Amino acid sequence: MKNQAEKHKDIARIDQVSKKTYGWYVRVRFNGKIHSKLFSDLMHGGRAASLLAAIAWRDATEKEIGKPRTNRSIVTASTKNAGVVGVRLNEKLNKYEVSWVTLHGKHGKTSVSISKHGKEKAFQIACEKRKEKEMERLFRP
Repeated sequence: MKNQAEKHKDIARIDQVSKKTYGWYVRVRFNGKIHSKLFSDLMHGGRAASLLAAIAWRDATEKEIGKPRTNRSIVTASTKNAGVVGVRLNEKLNKYEVSWVTLHGKHGKTSVSISKHGKEKAFQIACEKRKEKEMERLFRP
């Protein structure tokens, strides 16, 4: 059986006896911003009702900020030198490396030659490839 964290993405159960805090904590991350809210059992009429309120708020918040509704993880921040998630400039080999996670959870990887396409065009191709692969993973059954 799946645990609660697996069933409801971005929603965590808080049962903190010392502070008498019981409820569901929702944290939606997108484009470098975090939207969060606690749904107290007491304020919402019990554990099940507060969970339903938390799910409704999460879904409405994702819709409002433009985040696609999916239970799969979405990475929206880049720490790599190209500034795009899953795209990395390899200056030593003169290419952009593109990586992604497949629908089945495996890692995929390809590269685009700067020598062949030029730096700007190679970056554009790499970004398009990354977006294509991410959409395949997120929106295919």
